[in-house]
Amino acid sequence: MQQNVRLTSDTGLRLFLTSVSVRWTGLLAALLACLVLTPSVTEAKTFKIATVSPDGLSWMKKLRSGAKEIAQRTDNRVKFKIYPGGVQGDDFTVLRKMRIGQLHGGVVAASTLTRFYPDLQVYNLPLVFRDSEEVDYVRQRMDQRIVDGLEDAGIVTFNLTETGFAYMLTKEPVRSIQDLKKVKAWVPDGDPISAQLIQSFGISPIPLTLSDVLAGLQTGLIDGVAVPPLVALALQWHNQVKYVTNIPLAYIYSMLSMDKKAFDSISQADQIIVKEVMNRVFLEVDQENRTDNVKAYDALITQGIEEVAPTDDQLAAWRAKAKTSIESLVTAGSISDESLTLLQQYLDEFRSSQADSTAVQADLALPDQVRDASASE
Repeated sequence: MQQNVRLTSDTGLRLFLTSVSVRWTGLLAALLACLVLTPSVTEAKTFKIATVSPDGLSWMKKLRSGAKEIAQRTDNRVKFKIYPGGVQGDDFTVLRKMRIGQLHGGVVAASTLTRFYPDLQVYNLPLVFRDSEEVDYVRQRMDQRIVDGLEDAGIVTFNLTETGFAYMLTKEPVRSIQDLKKVKAWVPDGDPISAQLIQSFGISPIPLTLSDVLAGLQTGLIDGVAVPPLVALALQWHNQVKYVTNIPLAYIYSMLSMDKKAFDSISQADQIIVKEVMNRVFLEVDQENRTDNVKAYDALITQGIEEVAPTDDQLAAWRAKAKTSIESLVTAGSISDESLTLLQQYLDEFRSSQADSTAVQADLALPDQVRDASASE
């Protein structure tokens, strides 16, 4: 009898301890899950972002506002420290500092990222776009291809941002290819693709860092730059030139690019917030820059810069030379034939639709009796 009591007591004790163990195991599992899923103070990240753009510009204000929103929505787990005005160097220097971890990203010209994804320069090719409507049609279909290509190479980007069409700003009038060959033209230092393109037009490029361009214009080291009007005004280069050639030479765009490893160091939830905010910010900048560049071009003319327009024959020569330069890039392997073919396909689609639309509008404008007579023939 005494043995039975002891057995019952031992069994009860074991059941009690097992019950306690199960409950504590469940509590510990729940606690660990909370620790894993809930961002802690130690996970806070401050992204260091640099740009050559001066502080105080409209788009810089939007960027700072977006950074503030991200900090608020992530409870300060994600912050941005922005270095404006080129204090961290030009775009290529920013990329070097990203590689060694001194910076986590930068707002840079797309052309500086060609080593990560060469085909992103498909938009930069000379004279491929005739107007902004063509740009919009193509970008709706090809932007994601560029974003994906960069991410595969370790660069996270957000909404691509229009800087604008580059126009030739010179000290002497440039109408023809022959005039162009006389220009001492600037190219960004460290940008071999731009240098190759300019050389294909018969020009000997003069590489300079962005900070040296103004002095180069002042001293006569260079006498021409091809940039969007907004850039020329912002950097005061327009004060050193007298003429603008009314040909949209190349489409220039920029982007906020970030090192993927740094970006992946924050939680998935915080990544979603950053992408949502920064995509919205740079979409707004993209749209605003379009309007501002039109105003900037008008401002150049208002301030006394003389507009130079080539003849139809001269323009045809420009286009022929541009086609040759693009072919040389493909031959050299600087850009894939696949991306170029895709670009041309979309341009052909758009131009065909525009031609059909023009034909319909012309038909609608005819008097009824003329339209009926044409139909009967």
